[in-house]
Amino acid sequence: MTVPEALIAFSFAAFLLTITPGLDTALVLRTAAAEGPTPAWLAALGVCLGTLAWGAAVGLGLGALLAASTLAYEILKWAGAAYLVWLGLNLILRPRQQFDLQPAEALGAPAHGSAWLWRGALNNLLNPKAGVFYVSFLPQFTPQGVPVAPWMVFLAFLHCLMGLIWFAGIIAATRPAAAALRRATVVRWLDRLTGGAFLAFGLRLALERR
Repeated sequence: MTVPEALIAFSFAAFLLTITPGLDTALVLRTAAAEGPTPAWLAALGVCLGTLAWGAAVGLGLGALLAASTLAYEILKWAGAAYLVWLGLNLILRPRQQFDLQPAEALGAPAHGSAWLWRGALNNLLNPKAGVFYVSFLPQFTPQGVPVAPWMVFLAFLHCLMGLIWFAGIIAATRPAAAALRRATVVRWLDRLTGGAFLAFGLRLALERR
């Protein structure tokens, strides 16, 4: 895979991942509705900080491991492919019927505005699915010969930019966005579309040769 091919494929997959509602979208949308746009933007920036942290952790850790061990590459490849296929099939066969806009308030109400930044970051960093997904997802978009760690951080940065654009849209249109994401049909088809992409990327990863 060349660099342009990797960027195109990653952008498509990351776009679907971004618009598929999850914990981060729930936090930003609920904050916009209850607290206003400024706290929501701080929460969104915090989510992006968490994403960059995951990208850096995965890039630095996997970069050293994959460069040193062919066996580690093969194990990660098949584990990542299996995870993406499993995730894709679940989204296709068992899409959600609703999207919960009231995530658990485990951290308590922030005392001041800047605390929303940390709320967003922790919301992302304390979600183990984000780490597992990045470990499975990022390596297959790394062209041969490209430095692994900087490249994965760059991909995480692109994902952050997409996230900020998405969050800008839902903050600006909080009520319509919340109404749309409460519709079972919208949630089901977003899950199925994303599941199809994950299934395709998982199969591709399984068939890829180093």
